[in-house]
Amino acid sequence: MTNLERWTGDVARGLIEFDNVEAWDGIYDIITCKRALAPSGLPEMDYNLNPYGGCEHGCIYCYAPEVTHSDWRNWRVVKVKTNIVERLAKELPGLSGTIGIGTVTDPYQAAEKRFGLTRQCLEFLEGKGYPIHMHTKSDLILRDTELLTHFEGQVAVTLTGLDERRAKMTEPGAPLPERRLKALKELTEAGVNTYALIAPIMDHLEGHEKEFCDAIVSTGVKRAALDPVNMRPQLMARLDRMHISNSPSALVKIRSLLTSAGVEVRDVFGKY
Repeated sequence: MTNLERWTGDVARGLIEFDNVEAWDGIYDIITCKRALAPSGLPEMDYNLNPYGGCEHGCIYCYAPEVTHSDWRNWRVVKVKTNIVERLAKELPGLSGTIGIGTVTDPYQAAEKRFGLTRQCLEFLEGKGYPIHMHTKSDLILRDTELLTHFEGQVAVTLTGLDERRAKMTEPGAPLPERRLKALKELTEAGVNTYALIAPIMDHLEGHEKEFCDAIVSTGVKRAALDPVNMRPQLMARLDRMHISNSPSALVKIRSLLTSAGVEVRDVFGKY
């Protein structure tokens, strides 16, 4: 069997165990996608690859539904793109550049435990010379630590604070901060090129900037990217109702504290 045959046709469809309910029993739709890769307008990425649509994390500050013109009410229904690797195999030849993984929805949300689409994409890309740029809030990424060490590129773990109670309100389906810090630490120690993605920086961090930065520095990570709350109309109306706001002062203080600790800091849409 050739490498391409492994990821196309009937063989590919047999790779997914749809009855593996014990791994994850959330709400999902099985879909097929017309394309796996889309041109990226994000810094340091040439293409976007999102193995799933929708996101069970349900972060209240997420602007992806507004950007993708999706219904927020159905955003936490995970769209499982069963043919994602087959499409990737057909689109990749002749392309070059960095592939951003998880630019819209988290590639390691809990559905990945059951369907394994992110793992399959990585396995297909391995050894083909494509750098990756991955974003996640999930410590499930640790399952693929060894595989990730085979890639050039970078992996970002998103952090928004240390308060578990606040995290449960603002990121109800995502792993708690302690687990994300652990993931960042273990990936960094394994030699994966990591950075802390501090996004968005909300007002609940005011007065807690030092302990937050100390926790990030303790992981051993050497780079961080900062991003304020994205001020999109529908999102801001929702955050206003929840009394959550942006915090320019926390952003400035976090930048200063991390820089003083030897962490290289940039803005998400800027350069280091």
